[in-house]
Amino acid sequence: MVEQPTGLASTLAKRHLSMIAIAGVIGAGLFVGSGAAIHQAGPGVLLAYAVTGALVVLVMRMLGEMSAATPETGSFSAYAERAIGPWAGFTIGWLYWWFWVVVLGVEATAGATIVHRWAPGVPQWTWALVLMMLLTATNLFSVRSYGEFEFWFASIKVAAITVFLVVGIVAILGLLHGFPSPGLNNLVGRGGFLPNGAPPVFAAMLVVVFSFFGAEIATVAAGESADPGHAVRSAVRSVVWRILVFYLGSIAIVVTLLPWDDAGVAKSPYVAVLDRIGLPGAGVVMDAIVLTSVLSCLNSALYTSSRMVFSLSTRDEAPAFLGRITRRGVPAAAVLVSTVVGFVTVVFNFVSPDTVFLFLTNSSGAVAVFVWLVIAFSQLRMRRKLEREAPERLTLKMWGYPYLTWVAIIAMVALLGGMLTDPDARTQLALSLTVGVVVLAVALLRQRLSATNSGRSDDVVVGDSDRPQARH
Repeated sequence: MVEQPTGLASTLAKRHLSMIAIAGVIGAGLFVGSGAAIHQAGPGVLLAYAVTGALVVLVMRMLGEMSAATPETGSFSAYAERAIGPWAGFTIGWLYWWFWVVVLGVEATAGATIVHRWAPGVPQWTWALVLMMLLTATNLFSVRSYGEFEFWFASIKVAAITVFLVVGIVAILGLLHGFPSPGLNNLVGRGGFLPNGAPPVFAAMLVVVFSFFGAEIATVAAGESADPGHAVRSAVRSVVWRILVFYLGSIAIVVTLLPWDDAGVAKSPYVAVLDRIGLPGAGVVMDAIVLTSVLSCLNSALYTSSRMVFSLSTRDEAPAFLGRITRRGVPAAAVLVSTVVGFVTVVFNFVSPDTVFLFLTNSSGAVAVFVWLVIAFSQLRMRRKLEREAPERLTLKMWGYPYLTWVAIIAMVALLGGMLTDPDARTQLALSLTVGVVVLAVALLRQRLSATNSGRSDDVVVGDSDRPQARH
């Protein structure tokens, strides 16, 4: 009998982790979703991106502190269990898994829509199936194959953004033949920097916040790298300049070169900019780039959801078979289960887009803010415990602790409060809270039954001995 491995394979290289972090920040939401935020807030959308970006940087720093001290495949779910209690780790882990399996359906459909435009003779659902099967095979083969795919997907996105930034700067300086520089006219000359006032800037933040979600994937993947502590520190430190350069830089170019109320903004601002400066085939080029972003997100969604449910299983918070791994160190059952649930959401998008699928997407809409809140509260408690029990592990520290942590918490609570004022966001918040309450109720019931049956305390201390082992 061939001996099975007792843990996930540690085959992700530093370059993989670096690009996974980039891929988590640069998604299809930047290329397409940013149009809705610009349409709401005008040039003032830069404030929305700057404030939300600062919040993401703080959250990633908190998560980086915990991940560098104790790398875990379960990332913030495992830390929440240690710092707050089993009910917190269970609840946020399952909500995070739910978010990404729904994203699987959304991204597979988006990718299928693009490919269908290129090959209309093949039904759209067929392309969705092909994309799901392709990336499922990638994730089943080995974690290194996932890392390689993500490395090249992210490289294409980075190259595209870099070219866009260079062309945009050249156009703004008036150095592009046949395209006179707009100066500051589009920034301040069409109703001012805040043409619709300040409230739409806050509303735009609700759109922007979900574009940034995914940066934390690097801390999940770090558990499968050869030197997780170093990989996490490197990835977290690079988030700051990536947000500044890729998000703020490219959005600044869009609102400088293009009137914020241009009809093309809401549809696809990057295509509209490239069309405006006369780049031939801009639509096809951006379709290819967006497809790459979609495939990257699909790849990461499947990886992240499978690793989260695997981690839950190793902590006895998911069925035992989801914690088994193959000879290649891959949690195959976790990958397949996540794929099946993800494909079910694809089916609902085709047969019931305005009812069931809409419910699924809305029910995961506020999960990002829930996750960030849990990260912040976990960091508050883990930092105190680490300082007391293992200060040498604090190789990456949160700035201004505990004050900046509390500033971030207040900002996240304000975001949730803001969702109550927006009709669409209010629906997402209500459904996400409903799903969250159901999962929390199951978690509390399990914890109570476990305590009754075992009579053991749920206290967890920081240390290697506490790290769960994979079943085999």
